[in-house]
Amino acid sequence: MPATPIRFHFDIAIIGGGVAGLWLANRLANTGYSLALFESKALGSDQTVASQGMIHGGMKYTLSGTLTGASEAIAEMPRHWRACLCGEGDVDLRNTRILSDHFFMWSSETMTSRLTTFLASKLTRGRVEPVADDKRPPLLRNNHFSGSLYRLEDLVLDVPSLVTNLANNLPSRVFQVEENSTRLTAAANGEVSLITEQDGQSIEVTAQRIVLTAGKGNAALLQQLGLQQPAMQVRPLQQVMVKHHYPHRFYGHCLGAETTPRLTISSHTTSYGAPVWYLGGSLAERGVHQDATELIESAKQELADLMPWLDFSEAEWATLPVERAEPLQRHFARPDNAFATQVVGVNNLILGWPTKLTLAPNLANEILALLNKDAITPGSATNEAAELGRHLMRAPIAKTPWDIAFPPPPDSSLTDDEATDADT
Repeated sequence: MPATPIRFHFDIAIIGGGVAGLWLANRLANTGYSLALFESKALGSDQTVASQGMIHGGMKYTLSGTLTGASEAIAEMPRHWRACLCGEGDVDLRNTRILSDHFFMWSSETMTSRLTTFLASKLTRGRVEPVADDKRPPLLRNNHFSGSLYRLEDLVLDVPSLVTNLANNLPSRVFQVEENSTRLTAAANGEVSLITEQDGQSIEVTAQRIVLTAGKGNAALLQQLGLQQPAMQVRPLQQVMVKHHYPHRFYGHCLGAETTPRLTISSHTTSYGAPVWYLGGSLAERGVHQDATELIESAKQELADLMPWLDFSEAEWATLPVERAEPLQRHFARPDNAFATQVVGVNNLILGWPTKLTLAPNLANEILALLNKDAITPGSATNEAAELGRHLMRAPIAKTPWDIAFPPPPDSSLTDDEATDADT
């Protein structure tokens, strides 16, 4: 006979350890809920660690020359994140590294008069400012640079340090489970529980509410319960990474003829100190239809067109396919807000997608509102998480894409352990 499962009960169980799940767990813990978070890979895997770390107020969505629903929905997000980074918000991010307290938008050619007028209007005042020639960042201080340059008072965060900060705020509450031996099941009364096997022992986790924040994995988790709603759409990208020798740290969007940035650049560093540019924008969206070799050639051409004074002949290149999971939208539109809902067909299941890194705090607010609506309040304090920690390991932090793409050279002085420490 199979062994009787060990049972644990929490106010809230969260499945998915990206920024969305970790931020929510921080909010719940600060409010007094007992909780456990479960991750099948590593914390920040896939979508989170593939982010460029830009906490923006939506100005990149104004390239049509008007304020859009997307730009207005996230206008206050940088202020919210800044409060948390100072230890004055709803989540303590004082141990998160800020890569830059601003980033740039620049044009490689004359912008449309409509967009120029809009960026100079009072609607954008305080959110975007023109940059004089003598104030340009070092990367763009070249006689070959022409066009308009604007500075956005937004943030760029080091995502691995953000994930580490959020996880360290949750001692003994973040657990790793094996995907192939973990499943959701629903009882006859509609109550969902999580079952996982560890070293031959079955563990059952029940909760007042189970919350799915597993990104693309949400759809597979619903399928385990025979459910298909809410439906998901996946917006693919193929980002480009270039390891180079330039000291310039730069964060910015290049404006082109489209309503999305022609090219987005963020600067990062490998665990052994090598500089890497991470390239997104329209380049990455078009890259879905190219193989890695073709996309790298496109990226080389873009950089040659935009920054002909730089030489990347000795650079190393790699690409990263990314799938952004979102709630299904009519005509495959880009959602403006975070999405959270009670799942129909079972009693105690909530599903959420932040849709953008910037909106992780908004998703937590939406889920807390659902809990309040159903009068799901913190129960009595228990030692369940510590007891569960006797059976399950703590989930590790995901490696960055650039450390995977560009491993340390053979003569690197960093050991594997030191490289891991430097990464976190």
